[in-house]
Amino acid sequence: MTQDTQSFTVIVPAAGVGKRMNADRPKQYLKIGDKTVLEHTVEKLITHPKISHIVIALDPQDPYFESLPLSQEKWITRVDGGSQRADSVLAGLDTVTDSHWVAVHDAARPCVNHHDLDQLFSLCHKNNGGGILAMTVKDTMKRAQQNTLNRVANTVDREGLWHALTPQLFPLEQLRSALHKALAQGVTITDEASAMEWAGWPVNLVEGSERNIKITRPNDLPLATFYLSQEE
Repeated sequence: MTQDTQSFTVIVPAAGVGKRMNADRPKQYLKIGDKTVLEHTVEKLITHPKISHIVIALDPQDPYFESLPLSQEKWITRVDGGSQRADSVLAGLDTVTDSHWVAVHDAARPCVNHHDLDQLFSLCHKNNGGGILAMTVKDTMKRAQQNTLNRVANTVDREGLWHALTPQLFPLEQLRSALHKALAQGVTITDEASAMEWAGWPVNLVEGSERNIKITRPNDLPLATFYLSQEE
């Protein structure tokens, strides 16, 4: 398959409850305009010409998804997610049979742009491993004291530090193997790249837009709303 014709599947783990939002429902179902965050995110993905299929991992008891028009799309596959992100991603990976590469994207990142996706997808043709969208750290970084989290222990050198974003793109079988082995050995997996790093696979950094925010706290929602309104 040539670079121009290759298509990608994206796994969207969306089984979390988003406690830090202090909302009456998981953050992926909060509204921005007349659509949920999840709908905005999936729309950004599926309108990219190289994305043909999206797998959404949801809480088995999720009461919201089936009410969305999105749930009826033929290019969507729903799977039951797990208690950890890695469990949800693995459930999604197990449905992928027609792609050598797979991307994973946070449900609560509706502001990802197509230019960044292009840059990320180009990795699979460079023969030097997968990678992640990321952003260089600009602020002075402080480490808190271990037992007093509101007191500074020391300043951390920000040189070479990056904020990890999504999507994260890796060869399917490498990622599946890394996640299985890491979970079996009790390794803490915070994102797909952390499993790949632990397994010894290369992870490239692809600089992405600072607008690709993850909606985590209440103040993030109006900021995402602003970014999306500018695009319109």
